[in-house]
Amino acid sequence: MGTPDLAAVSLTALLRETKFQVVAVVTQPDRPKGRDLKLTPSPVKEIALRAGLPVLQPQKAREETFVAELKTFQPDLIAVAAFGQILPKSILDLPPHGCLNVHTSLLPKYRGAAPIQWAIANGDAETGVTIMKMDVGMDTGDILTQRTTPISAADNGQTVHDRLAQIGSELLVQTIPDYVAGKIPPRKQDAALATHAAKIKKTDGQIDWRLPATTIWNRLRAFTPWPGAFTFLLGVPPSGGSVVVPPEGGTPNATRPQLLKIWEAQVTAATGEPGRILSADKSGILVACGAGALRILILQREAGRRMNAGEFLAGHPLSAGQGFTGFQ
Repeated sequence: MGTPDLAAVSLTALLRETKFQVVAVVTQPDRPKGRDLKLTPSPVKEIALRAGLPVLQPQKAREETFVAELKTFQPDLIAVAAFGQILPKSILDLPPHGCLNVHTSLLPKYRGAAPIQWAIANGDAETGVTIMKMDVGMDTGDILTQRTTPISAADNGQTVHDRLAQIGSELLVQTIPDYVAGKIPPRKQDAALATHAAKIKKTDGQIDWRLPATTIWNRLRAFTPWPGAFTFLLGVPPSGGSVVVPPEGGTPNATRPQLLKIWEAQVTAATGEPGRILSADKSGILVACGAGALRILILQREAGRRMNAGEFLAGHPLSAGQGFTGFQ
């Protein structure tokens, strides 16, 4: 049971192993995607169809008709990875060996929807994968196995996601045989150590320059590629470079905040008023934060392409004293 790319990696690993027989795949219903909102199958469904497997796509996992259909496959064990729905007790109790979940954190830390992003945003030195026997709670089941991986300065939400997808798939196929054979005793989670990883919202990507530079940098990496780290710059003309002054004394469009997406940056020790540009040259756009400063290296205007600071400044010159707005 799974839906996105992370789950597809685990399904692929299970299909490669001759010691497992995958009898069916459960995934979310096809969703509208792209400009034409065409119904698109999940990555898991695409792999399942190529493998010739039955695919079940319930609107709700607790639907009686779905649970009844699932029972007809008589699964010995259900592997779950990023399925996207809470499973009812009727499904958790269905297979003799239960349901095992690939969770991308070192439980009990970061229970919830976005463990990868919050581990990076909080500046953790490492993260990992937990294979857990599911119960009716939110990521509260017994721990079977875990594997760690460091979070480096070069990592972002995408690189850690891809690495944990691979680690999780490997750990899943290693864990199942030993667990079924009774060689892995389930270990209770210490609820006192639990933390919650809330679902990421688009507004989480908005930069608050009053925060320390290190905090902003961690959040920038965590929320790349989605929702991205973004801010609003005052005094930048819209695309085309011309400043249009409206009639009757209106405000020139050059003063309208312009959305900028920040892709890469470095933390520096400079100081100044939070949100103010301290310098802008081909080495980067240096912006003061609540503590320290951030040197913006790669950025993107709304509807524009990604550029390094030198390229951006060649067409959109900035100077010290200009500022960013849109504090949270």
